[in-house]
Amino acid sequence: MSETRDYDNLLQAYRSIWNHRLLTSERESSEVILKEAIKRELLDENSHPRIRKSKYEKYYFAINRLTNSSIEKKEKLELIQLHNDLMEFID
Repeated sequence: MSETRDYDNLLQAYRSIWNHRLLTSERESSEVILKEAIKRELLDENSHPRIRKSKYEKYYFAINRLTNSSIEKKEKLELIQLHNDLMEFID
Protein backbone atom coordinates (compact mmCIF):
# COMPACT_ATOMS: atom_id res chain seq x y z
CA MET A 1 0.00 0.00 0.00
CA SER A 2 1.47 3.29 -1.04
CA GLU A 3 -0.68 5.44 1.28
CA THR A 4 0.16 6.00 4.89
CA ARG A 5 -2.08 4.08 7.18
CA ASP A 6 -4.43 5.90 9.52
CA TYR A 7 -3.66 3.80 12.59
CA ASP A 8 -6.12 5.66 14.81
CA ASN A 9 -8.95 4.73 12.45
CA LEU A 10 -7.67 1.15 11.99
CA LEU A 11 -7.40 0.68 15.74
CA GLN A 12 -11.01 1.85 16.14
CA ALA A 13 -12.12 -0.61 13.44
CA TYR A 14 -10.13 -3.43 15.08
CA ARG A 15 -11.68 -2.56 18.46
CA SER A 16 -15.14 -2.80 16.94
CA ILE A 17 -14.40 -6.39 15.90
CA TRP A 18 -12.80 -7.32 19.23
CA ASN A 19 -15.17 -5.33 21.44
CA HIS A 20 -14.20 -7.17 24.64
CA ARG A 21 -10.56 -6.02 24.43
CA LEU A 22 -9.58 -2.59 25.72
CA LEU A 23 -6.45 -2.07 23.59
CA THR A 24 -5.39 1.17 25.24
CA SER A 25 -2.21 2.71 26.50
CA GLU A 26 -1.33 6.22 27.56
CA ARG A 27 2.26 5.90 26.37
CA GLU A 28 1.94 3.96 23.11
CA SER A 29 0.77 5.12 19.71
CA SER A 30 -2.21 3.60 17.92
CA GLU A 31 0.23 1.92 15.53
CA VAL A 32 2.11 0.16 18.32
CA ILE A 33 -1.07 -0.85 20.15
CA LEU A 34 -2.63 -2.26 16.97
CA LYS A 35 0.47 -4.16 15.84
CA GLU A 36 0.95 -5.65 19.30
CA ALA A 37 -2.71 -6.70 19.47
CA ILE A 38 -2.50 -8.40 16.07
CA LYS A 39 0.76 -10.09 17.02
CA ARG A 40 -0.80 -11.41 20.26
CA GLU A 41 -3.81 -12.58 18.27
CA LEU A 42 -1.69 -14.44 15.70
CA LEU A 43 0.44 -16.04 18.41
CA ASP A 44 -2.75 -16.94 20.30
CA GLU A 45 -1.37 -15.38 23.48
CA ASN A 46 -4.87 -14.69 24.78
CA SER A 47 -5.52 -18.43 25.16
CA HIS A 48 -4.26 -20.93 27.70
CA PRO A 49 -0.98 -22.51 26.48
CA ARG A 50 -2.47 -26.01 26.26
CA ILE A 51 -5.20 -24.97 23.84
CA ARG A 52 -3.24 -22.55 21.64
CA LYS A 53 -3.57 -22.89 17.90
CA SER A 54 -0.82 -22.38 15.31
CA LYS A 55 -0.23 -18.94 13.86
CA TYR A 56 -1.61 -20.21 10.54
CA GLU A 57 -4.87 -21.31 12.11
CA LYS A 58 -5.13 -18.02 13.97
CA TYR A 59 -4.37 -16.11 10.76
CA TYR A 60 -7.20 -17.96 9.00
CA PHE A 61 -9.64 -17.18 11.82
CA ALA A 62 -8.55 -13.52 11.94
CA ILE A 63 -8.94 -12.99 8.20
CA ASN A 64 -12.30 -14.76 8.25
CA ARG A 65 -13.45 -12.57 11.12
CA LEU A 66 -12.30 -9.44 9.28
CA THR A 67 -13.97 -10.33 6.00
CA ASN A 68 -17.24 -11.16 7.75
CA SER A 69 -17.23 -7.97 9.84
CA SER A 70 -19.28 -4.87 9.13
CA ILE A 71 -16.32 -2.48 8.96
CA GLU A 72 -15.59 -0.50 5.81
CA LYS A 73 -14.01 -2.36 2.90
CA LYS A 74 -10.93 -0.09 2.92
CA GLU A 75 -10.34 -0.81 6.61
CA LYS A 76 -10.78 -4.54 6.01
CA LEU A 77 -8.15 -4.50 3.28
CA GLU A 78 -5.72 -2.46 5.35
CA LEU A 79 -6.14 -4.72 8.39
CA ILE A 80 -5.69 -7.82 6.22
CA GLN A 81 -2.51 -6.31 4.77
CA LEU A 82 -1.29 -5.52 8.28
CA HIS A 83 -1.92 -9.14 9.29
CA ASN A 84 0.02 -10.25 6.22
CA ASP A 85 2.92 -7.94 7.05
CA LEU A 86 3.12 -9.15 10.64
CA MET A 87 2.85 -12.84 9.70
CA GLU A 88 6.17 -12.51 7.88
CA PHE A 89 7.98 -11.41 11.03
CA ILE A 90 6.61 -13.52 13.86
CA ASP A 91 8.05 -16.84 14.97
